[in-house]
Amino acid sequence: MITVRKLLEEKKQEEIVYSVGVTDSVLQALQVMADADTGAVLVSDGDQYVGIFTERDYAREGELKGLCAKDTQIKDVMTQTMVSVKPETTMQECMELMAMYGIRHLPVVSKARVIGMVSIRDVVRAVTEDDQSTIHELENYIQGTGYGR
Repeated sequence: MITVRKLLEEKKQEEIVYSVGVTDSVLQALQVMADADTGAVLVSDGDQYVGIFTERDYAREGELKGLCAKDTQIKDVMTQTMVSVKPETTMQECMELMAMYGIRHLPVVSKARVIGMVSIRDVVRAVTEDDQSTIHELENYIQGTGYGR
């Protein structure tokens, strides 16, 4: 099974962790998310991450409660409890955590430092590619083809 480490390596991007401060406005966070084409940002208070802010938080804690994005601080709408994974975590474990907690983004922590973020899109793509590879190998085995290449 593919691990988070392998997934991050395959993303072939510098591990940029997008974040905003607790006193930044929701509008500022939404702009960071739009610029980064991501559905979540970590929330920092000084040099510590204290939460995560997602599109879901914006919809449920902001819009539905009638809050104005430019006048609302992230600390008032963010999710404070973060579920994180380690580089050794498998995609299966990621899926289980996402299903258990109803979340779509997992910060990746190594040596007490956030090194990346894994989204449900990343996990589904990795699992699908792994499954397709296994299917191809099984087809070759059954047909007695594809060996010795």
